[in-house]
Parts: sequence; structure tokens; C-alpha cells
Amino acid sequence: MRFVIFGAGAVGGVLGGRLAQHGHDVALIARGAHLEAIRSNGLRVEDPDDSVVVRVPCAGSPAELELGVGDVVLLAMKSQHTATALDALAATAPPSTPVVCVQNAVVNESMALRRFANVFGVAVMLPTQFLEPGVVQAYSAPTSGLLDIGRFPGDRGAVAEPLAASIAAAFTSARLPSDARADIMAWKYRKLITNLGNAIEAVCGPAVRAGRLGDLVTAEGEECLDAAGIDRVSVEADRDRRSDLITWRPIGGVRRSGGSSWQSLARGTGDIETDYLNGEIVLLGRRHGVATPVNAALQQLARRLATTNGRPGTYSEDDVLTLADYRY
Repeated sequence: MRFVIFGAGAVGGVLGGRLAQHGHDVALIARGAHLEAIRSNGLRVEDPDDSVVVRVPCAGSPAELELGVGDVVLLAMKSQHTATALDALAATAPPSTPVVCVQNAVVNESMALRRFANVFGVAVMLPTQFLEPGVVQAYSAPTSGLLDIGRFPGDRGAVAEPLAASIAAAFTSARLPSDARADIMAWKYRKLITNLGNAIEAVCGPAVRAGRLGDLVTAEGEECLDAAGIDRVSVEADRDRRSDLITWRPIGGVRRSGGSSWQSLARGTGDIETDYLNGEIVLLGRRHGVATPVNAALQQLARRLATTNGRPGTYSEDDVLTLADYRY
């Protein structure tokens, strides 16, 4: 089995690096300066205990890799890039190619299922950072993260389960514990609620995430999932699954600067994942008659910062609440 990591940024880079480091056949797909740095110097994976350089094939597109039998494609780009990535993948990969969505948000699996018959979702609990080309960082050690996996939209019988179990075993062997789960989307919807705080970090700064705004976006999210009849695992089950597996520690004495959305603004990428996180809650609220003013305000401000090259933490909590009151 060859793992093709499509989107070798923070999550994809750490995942691909760990798999290669532990003897798995890996190819990466990256772009721009990151692609050139990996080709020239290898991929450096840093964690609180160590720094390793892995040298693996790195392509600029799926067409360069001659995808076929035995390949498993792991999508690890942010959700706003999934449609373009699937266009490129479908142009060269057989429809039977297993596609694994190692992504936050809950829309990627259905997008992939339109093109590919064998789609899997992963509940991503992997604290990473990518700010420098050729370098990715994992802020949990000795276990880098937790990557439970399951077929989408659910287990369809004996044919699917062995592959999910095989992928889970590969992840686990690479310091990324993984269980194969039939109810993977229930875990991903719980993670969606957690990820609503990413926009708070991006818009107001990491210190604000655990305060009033965090409580408000969570309450709106839970109400929308209830109204839509969407199952998710309990907060307690999620906490118990993580238990002591995710252990946040600094790298070189420095703590992680911010989450994935914060990093998008810090790197000036020009886009941000908020439409697929807080925007998912806004969408559900509009469909089911639930007010989501705080998630909508964060969505608007995050998009504004991304498209104007604004810096993370530009707005205050009061700015968000004022906009929320104005809009609703």
C-alpha cells in the first residue's frame, strides 16, 4: 500500500512524515515554495522531543504520480481547496481509488463520494503547525495525534472494513493511534463543534478562544445539530478517547502560535476554512430556523481578514458581538 498525501501542509506533512519515518511507502503532493523545499532538502518534522528529515517523493499534482492499484490517497488540504483537488485527482486516478479525508469539516467526504466509490473519513486530533516551507511541527509527544477512521457514509459490509482496519493499523504504527469506526461521522460532528473556536483564534487571537465567544459558538452549534437531528458523540466520549494520548508540549521552548485558521492568516494564504466550519453551523441554522449570529459574525470577519491580508487577532470580542447584534 502506498500512501499519497495530497496536501502536505501541517496535518498532511506530519502524517506523511510519520508514515515514511516508520517504514511505509509514501508520496507527497505539495505546492509552491513548500514543494521546492521538500524536493531540495527533504521534509523536516519537528516535535517536542526530536527533529527528523524524511526524504520522500514529492509531486506538484496527482498526474505526476501514476496512481493505480495499491494507492490510497489521503486528502489533507483545507476544505476550501477540496473541490479543486478532487478535479485534479479524478482526472488521473481510477474511480475505485480509496480516498481518505484527513480533514476538519464534514463536507469533504460527500464531495469525494461524487467522484470515488471508496471514501473514508478521519476524525483529526493532530496539533500541528506549518509556517515555514519544508518544515512541519507536531506539538504532542510522544504520540503525535489521534486519527480514527471509518467508511463514509457508513460501513457497507465486509469488503470495506479490512481496508479501514489496515489504514488504522498503519496510522497507529506511525505514532498516530487510530481505531476503525462505523460511526466516524458522529466523531467528526463532535470535532466540528470543537473547531468552531478556530475562527475565534483567527479573528480575536488564541487567548479569547476559551471565553464568552467560545461558549456562544458552541451553544449555537449544539442547537443547530439538535434541530437537524445530527448524531454526534458526547463531550465525555470525546474527552475519554483523547485521554492522555494528546499531550501538548512546546517545541524548543516555544508553544504553538495558533490553530489552523490562525496559521492561514499568519501565512497570508488569502483564504480560510471558516466557511466550512462556522459556516456549516450557519447553513444548518438557516435551514432549520436556528439563529447563529455569533458564528455568522466570525465567518464574516474571518473572510474579511483572509481576503484583505489582515493579521490574526485584529478584532476584539466586542467587535464580534457588536456585529452579531447588528446582523440579527
